[in-house]
Parts: sequence; structure tokens; C-alpha cells
Amino acid sequence: MAMAMYLCPVPSMSRSRSIVDVKLKNKPVSVFQFNQKQVCSASLSLPNSKRFPILNHHNYGESDAETEFVVVNFYRFAFIKDPAAEVARHLSFLKDLDIHGRVYLNEQGINAQYSGPSKDALLYVEWLREDDRFSDMLVQISQAINGHAFPKLKLRYKPSLVQLEGGISHLPLLDPSIRATPLAPSEWRKRLEAVNEINEASNENINTEHILLDVRNGYEWDIGHFQGARRPYVDCFRSTSFGLTETEDIASDPLANVDKEKTDILMYCTGGIRCDVYSTILRQRGFQNLYTLKGGVSHYLKNEGPAEWVGNLFVFDSRLSLPPSAYKPKSMDKVSMGELDSKNNSFARCYICGSQVSELRHRNCANLDCNLLFLCCKGCVKDFRGCCCVNCITAPRLRPVLSEHQRYKKWHIYRDLECKAS
Repeated sequence: MAMAMYLCPVPSMSRSRSIVDVKLKNKPVSVFQFNQKQVCSASLSLPNSKRFPILNHHNYGESDAETEFVVVNFYRFAFIKDPAAEVARHLSFLKDLDIHGRVYLNEQGINAQYSGPSKDALLYVEWLREDDRFSDMLVQISQAINGHAFPKLKLRYKPSLVQLEGGISHLPLLDPSIRATPLAPSEWRKRLEAVNEINEASNENINTEHILLDVRNGYEWDIGHFQGARRPYVDCFRSTSFGLTETEDIASDPLANVDKEKTDILMYCTGGIRCDVYSTILRQRGFQNLYTLKGGVSHYLKNEGPAEWVGNLFVFDSRLSLPPSAYKPKSMDKVSMGELDSKNNSFARCYICGSQVSELRHRNCANLDCNLLFLCCKGCVKDFRGCCCVNCITAPRLRPVLSEHQRYKKWHIYRDLECKAS
């Protein structure tokens, strides 16, 4: 029986602490508590000396540690001989647990994002880790805002763990030597600081020896990114084509005309899977020096705070946007918009009028048939009635204007209401 322990920095508060023991499937979980009810570490007893690197940072009280809702993210490339049977096995285990989210499996592994009460959420992780293929998988846990972050559970076979034009089933994702070299958050920070120092000293916008590549969507960059990263002109990862075309336009392709053998490509995304997949493609195209941020931005913010990062992190659940303090509270209490210096004029701008927004959080267009995800200042939200443009204001199917943190429900709810009204 081995004990794996992962500590996170302790917030500025008294160091008095207690330990709360709870049971998950007859295995003890010890949760350290500091006053102000801030959990700062967790340790899980595991059989066969299997390490259990769970990353969490939640505000738990002793009485609600098991019922507090959390959001869990993980992925692992591993050979699954019979994915249909694996899906059935997962569904059987989860049938009595309160889990909502997306869990996809296929011959290449698993990709999961889900929410649930802490007890149920960790129980699923613990069960999965009993399988040797997933025993040392990096699991990231963050606090939910108001109950479930997903409307329902989608657990199924999916041909591609992430969506990319042409699919990814043909890629050698099970071979880690083909994927980019993962860098720990501390090493990533050192490299990024060095690169940015060189850029500032030379007053150049282009560093031919290092390329910082944001492998996300443009709207994700709009609310947060690493200093020095160019905005990706991509609205869907499926259509990403950096380094794959013959273009010489570096504005649309940061990898255009770079030396594939000498240039270091530093890739990052939210949780890491998109970079692992895309780095495999770039490796096949001849790029030699590929590096990814292990665990993605979420892992980085928890370990290093907002150093070299500006803004919030876009997340693909009902929370939409999380500040760095959600991952590492000690790192920053509150960042004003004046302190968000991205050195790029397109950052944090209203989609309609171009002014700087007061909150780094997207909203959907009130026009049901548009539903565009966009940033908008408070003035334009009022003037355009929650819509993204003049044309949408006059659309026949308009939803009510929501307050800042509300999300629209499924589209059919508004469709049905319209039918009843007519």
C-alpha cells in the first residue's frame, strides 16, 4: 500500500490544520484542512504502489467535502482492444453516480471532462486507476460554480478523441516518442521568460529560434493567453492547419517559413490533449524540436500562477471563463483590466464596438439561429439586446437578454416556447 501526496501552496492564513478522513470504495482519502476551510492537499492510499496524482483546489468544509461539486478533466492515450466493451463497463459503473459531462473512448484511449459531487467524481477516477493503463494518469480537478457544469452525461465511443479535419485514428498517438516533449510548468515558465526577454531586448515581433504556438481557438485567446503568443485565426480546432500549408503568410500561420530542424516550437492548449495530437502531425511533417506544456494552461496556473499569463482561461463547460485565482488563490486576489497588458490591441475587445470589456467572459448571441459566442461590453449588450449585430436584432427567434453569468438553456426549450406562443 503506497501513499501519494501532492501539496499545493498554502494561502496566506494561519497554518493550523486538521485532517478529514473520508472513505471512497473502502480506501481512505485524507484531506488536509486549514482554517477558512481551504483544502490545500489530498492524499490517496493506493494498492500496488500506484501513484495517484490528483490536482485539486477547492473550498471544502468538513461537513460538505463529499457533496461539494467539482469539475474533473483527464485524458490518456492507451490501447483499448474492445472499446465497445469498455464503454459498457464505464456505463455500468457510473449508473448509480451523479456524474454529468463528456467521456469519450476509442481504440486510442480516453478523454473526459465531467462534473459531480466530490465523492462521486473521485470514486470514478479511483475506479479507473485500478486499470494499469490509467494508473498514473494526470487528473485535474477544479471547483464548480453552481452544481453541475454539464447538462447531462455523454459516455460513448467516438472515432476521434478530439475533432480534427481528416480524423486522428491514423495517427501514432500511442507512441510518446512521436509526440512533443512535455515540459513541467516550472520549466515552461523558465523557457517562456527567456524567450520574452530576448524579444523585448531585440524589439522584434518575430523570434526565429522560438515560436510560441497557441493551439486553441481564437475566441479562447481573446480572454487569455501567454504573453507573446499570437492570436490563432481559427474558430474551431478541427480546421487548425499551422505548418501544414504552403502559405508564406506568417500572420495566418506562425510556422510558415520556419526552420523545421532548428526552431523550437512551444505549444500550449487548455489541458494538453490538443497539443499532443497536433504535435504528432507536426512531427510527421518534419518539425524536430517540439515541446508542449504538460497538463496545459490549467496545470500551469495551479503550479505557477499567472506568471507570463494574461487574462482568464476559457473552459468548455458552463463556467466558460476562470481567472488564475481559481487555480491558485494565493497568486492574485483581483486583477483589474488595467493590469491586463497583453501587448496586443485585439485582446479583451468588444466584438461589436471594439472597446475593452470589463469582464473576460463570452456570451451567446440572443438570436437563436445565430448563437455566436462573442465578447461584448455592457453598453452593447443593452443596445443590441444581447445580439452580436444589427441583423440579429430583427431576427424572428430572439431569446431574452441574460445577466452576465447566466447561460442559455438548450435551444429546443426556446423553440417550444415560441410554438406555444404562436
